[in-house]
Amino acid sequence: MGEQPIFSTRAHVFQIDPNTKKNWVPTSKHAVTVSYFYDSTRNVYRIISLDGSKAIINSTITPNMTFTKTSQKFGQWADSRANTVYGLGFSSEHHLSKSFYIQFAEKFQEFKEAARLAKEKSQEKMELTSTPSQESAGGDLQSPLTPESINGTDDERTPDVTQNSEPRPEPTQNALPFSHSSAISKHWEAELATLKGNNAKLTAALLESTANVKQWKQQLAAYQEEAERLHKRVTELECVSSQANAVHTHKTELNQTIQELEETLKVKEEEIERLKQEIDNARELQEQRDSLTQKLQEVEIRNKDLEGQLSDLEQRLEKSQNEQEAFRNNLKTLLEILDGKIFELTELRDNLAKLLERS
Repeated sequence: MGEQPIFSTRAHVFQIDPNTKKNWVPTSKHAVTVSYFYDSTRNVYRIISLDGSKAIINSTITPNMTFTKTSQKFGQWADSRANTVYGLGFSSEHHLSKSFYIQFAEKFQEFKEAARLAKEKSQEKMELTSTPSQESAGGDLQSPLTPESINGTDDERTPDVTQNSEPRPEPTQNALPFSHSSAISKHWEAELATLKGNNAKLTAALLESTANVKQWKQQLAAYQEEAERLHKRVTELECVSSQANAVHTHKTELNQTIQELEETLKVKEEEIERLKQEIDNARELQEQRDSLTQKLQEVEIRNKDLEGQLSDLEQRLEKSQNEQEAFRNNLKTLLEILDGKIFELTELRDNLAKLLERS
């Protein structure tokens, strides 16, 4: 059947600020659907919320989680696996008390208890699986425990949610020559920020995978030691002729145990190969991040060059305008002088004409 939704509600989703650990940061602009999902294959409960195609909540419920109502319109829980605290806000007390808080909190408690029972069953199954090996080995070897990821809750207060919005500055005419370059720079900065976030997540996953690999290597060593000891035990039992039937029975059981251990070793080796592949992928992403960082630096250098060219052009334009203004002033002065000379010539012509008339 896969993973199916079993309960849904609508709320405003928040996450705690990872830097201050005090302020809430909204992850959705409006109320979105928050759903409980159940995976029958893995027997796992999750809380999932999507804003469009983006997953803003993906939290696996564990026995150590607790949902807390911190105000009349707000509830929260901590997810140590995701290293964050999720918060859900509602527009009215009526919605919180009658639709969300009772049902959502009850479902949270119910699925947390189901997760605890599933964990206990898993541990019991592991203990039963390790019992034949312990009996055949005389009770000297204990089955290794598998690592468990523990989610806890912290006492978090609900701070005031503040949103600061600043108007985006409009580009001036002087900025037009390098506006295209600025757009490219912003694009690379956004790409770099995305890669930084992915790199942080991959680094955390890599650290967790490395720890799991070390523990699995220890388990593999323990399995190998147990297999060698069982082989020796089989040899010793075969040497005892008076207990041939018992030896044959023990040998069959030990061979089955060895086969199971070999299958487990094979599974662990495949898991180690998969983790190595993930490490290689993380390294490739690191190389891409370094390449983008270098490109961003080149774009910033290009922007500085363009800014210098723009400043030089502005100085040259100002100098040209000053020269044109001085030329206009000189031309105006010459026109005034020419007008005076023309006026004098006109008077001289009139005087000459009068002299001619008199003579």
